[in-house]
Amino acid sequence: MSIDKMNVIRKRLEMGKGGRLSAATYPASIVTLVLSDIIGDPLDLIASGPTVPDDDSCWEDAMDLVNEYGLNEGGPYELPKTVLDVLEKGVKGDLDDTPRRSHPMFCTPRQQQSVVGREEKEVDHDENLADSTSMLSETILVGNNDLAVTAAAKEAEKLGYHPVILGTTIEGEAKDVAGVYTAMAERLHRQKTGSIDAAQYAIAKLPAALIGGGETTVTLASENCGKGGRNQEIGLVAALNLRSMKLRDIVLASIGTDGTDGPTDAAGAIIDGGTIDRVEQLNGRTMTGEDALRQHDAYSFFDSINLLSEKDGEIDTSCLPLVKTGPTGTNVADVCITLVR
Repeated sequence: MSIDKMNVIRKRLEMGKGGRLSAATYPASIVTLVLSDIIGDPLDLIASGPTVPDDDSCWEDAMDLVNEYGLNEGGPYELPKTVLDVLEKGVKGDLDDTPRRSHPMFCTPRQQQSVVGREEKEVDHDENLADSTSMLSETILVGNNDLAVTAAAKEAEKLGYHPVILGTTIEGEAKDVAGVYTAMAERLHRQKTGSIDAAQYAIAKLPAALIGGGETTVTLASENCGKGGRNQEIGLVAALNLRSMKLRDIVLASIGTDGTDGPTDAAGAIIDGGTIDRVEQLNGRTMTGEDALRQHDAYSFFDSINLLSEKDGEIDTSCLPLVKTGPTGTNVADVCITLVR
């Protein structure tokens, strides 16, 4: 289920989401500073929009999603009865829905005069949320993936690389996105080998830094028991691809800016074309890279070096692919950097 669909349900299950927090403060003024971890920075979806009006969904939409994804009673992923009871009451009209833009908290003074004292009244929906200085509730975007990616590009430039920003709305299956990254890196590598077409239609001058931002997904079967996250899976697939291409002078790092990738203590992984061989050699091939990918078990594969170190003594820490920063206290989605010399 995509994050936008998930938020349709979330807004109905928490009292502070979907504009309810702002509505609860009326008639006080409120200013919200937002860090965006969602592609496109939709203010009504970030943290489920606690101080933003909800004009695009309702109780029925939430229940439709529950049924569509098998979260209903008797479904394969049945939600707790208490949750389903709340949604059913909302559909029946026994519970109030999230506040719309017509709520006086989200209106200009002129609009407030037309809605105060009335439960519903159509208002001008062309009002721009960004131009909300005259509203009681003001929401300001202070950080997002675009800022993080741009900062990475500036730092790469300082280090002597030619940065290329691939975009900040990259999504899709992690393994597919990793394939695109490594294909672009291979194209850049061909410039060094004298390939005429690669040099004529170059992606960037070498050394190059390909930088992308967004949020990928990993689709798991219900019986899957592997451990990892989308950034670790990007790293695993990229490492396998680079080994297959026999490219050893390319480094890729895929990191979650919050310091947490999936249900693990790693933020992501940093790999090169020799990572798979090093890990397999050090773990005695108790797990191969291909095995880890089939099981979506990137964390266990990469961490097998750590486990060996704890068992047998010291090991070169430069071989460790997992990046462990701890919680960063922020979250502006993921950043992936590929360096080609």
